[in-house]
Amino acid sequence: MSTSSMAISSSITGNDLEHLLSEVLEGHRLTDEEGLSLLSVRGRDLWRVAAAADERRARVVGNTVTYVRNQNINVTNICINSCGFCGFSRKKGDPDTYYFPCSVVRDKAALALSRGVTEICTVSGLHPDFDAESYLEIISCIREGAPGVHIHASNPMEVAYGARQSGISTREMLELMKDAGLGSLCGTAAEILVDDVRKVICPGKVTTAEWERIIREAHSLGIRSTATIMYGHCETALDQIRHLAILRRIQDETGGFTEFVPLSFIHRETPMFKSGLARAGATGREDLLMIAVSRLFLDNIPHIQVSWVKLGLKMAQLCLLSGGDDLGGTMFEESISKGAGAVNTDYLDPEEMRRIAEDAGRILQRRTTLYTPI
Repeated sequence: MSTSSMAISSSITGNDLEHLLSEVLEGHRLTDEEGLSLLSVRGRDLWRVAAAADERRARVVGNTVTYVRNQNINVTNICINSCGFCGFSRKKGDPDTYYFPCSVVRDKAALALSRGVTEICTVSGLHPDFDAESYLEIISCIREGAPGVHIHASNPMEVAYGARQSGISTREMLELMKDAGLGSLCGTAAEILVDDVRKVICPGKVTTAEWERIIREAHSLGIRSTATIMYGHCETALDQIRHLAILRRIQDETGGFTEFVPLSFIHRETPMFKSGLARAGATGREDLLMIAVSRLFLDNIPHIQVSWVKLGLKMAQLCLLSGGDDLGGTMFEESISKGAGAVNTDYLDPEEMRRIAEDAGRILQRRTTLYTPI
């Protein structure tokens, strides 16, 4: 299901692998082909790649494992799209739909503030009645309920949708969101930035070019964003490296990404897995290599987040030893991964984060959304 007929190269092994990893640690920037070869390694060579990535991590960000105290507020699960990887969205009339009005969003934000969070994150369904004003109201309600808390909200798809519904440009939409109190933009809706894959997994979403344009607009307005990938469904390693190459090029030119967040596909309750269009998620080898190779390939993004929600704590700890340096957030009320079939997603106590960080020989450090230590 890749966009290219180019054969995926075999993995690099032996002395060639050692030589390449040594060069990377000395400053060589991986080519797409070299990155692809690293994503394809098998056997004990996996640990060689992981060790090099861990060394790069130590040189770039030191020995800390960071996290942010945050809370999710998903305003609605009603969505006009039917993405094949999503077990979260519902249609109007479904029995388990929800939509929280401003008063509830404000109360949820106030509860988050009482929990000591410094970030509130929200990405929801594309409600058929939403327009630009709807997204601005969500931001304003959060700001009213939790003054001073960083609002990390929406993504390029929601920006495009709100703009289209109100007949304005995406740049105007971003300007309005920033004025309303948006602190940073979620880099989700990226999935895989290869249009042939997007046509299979999320045909209703923005194209690769549109996603990139909106991210660049946000960065040009001083709105930082995360960068993400969702892997382990129907994409190839070649698709993955093309995705990483797009992110690296954007970061070269804007410097606007705060972090890279690999999101391992949760398959159990998703339409495309049930219909046979996707495999049963990434393997452990693929999870470790995604973290490790992204650390080596994305030489201009300092922070690689390990998603404990997607991976579970034990695999997350191994990924911290393979180039990862951040555990994401405490979360509270996670809904999207849970809808796809993930378990134990609602809250991670920082003391448990400390336990796995220290067990890995690292130091836990709380941070803000923009990576200022707290």
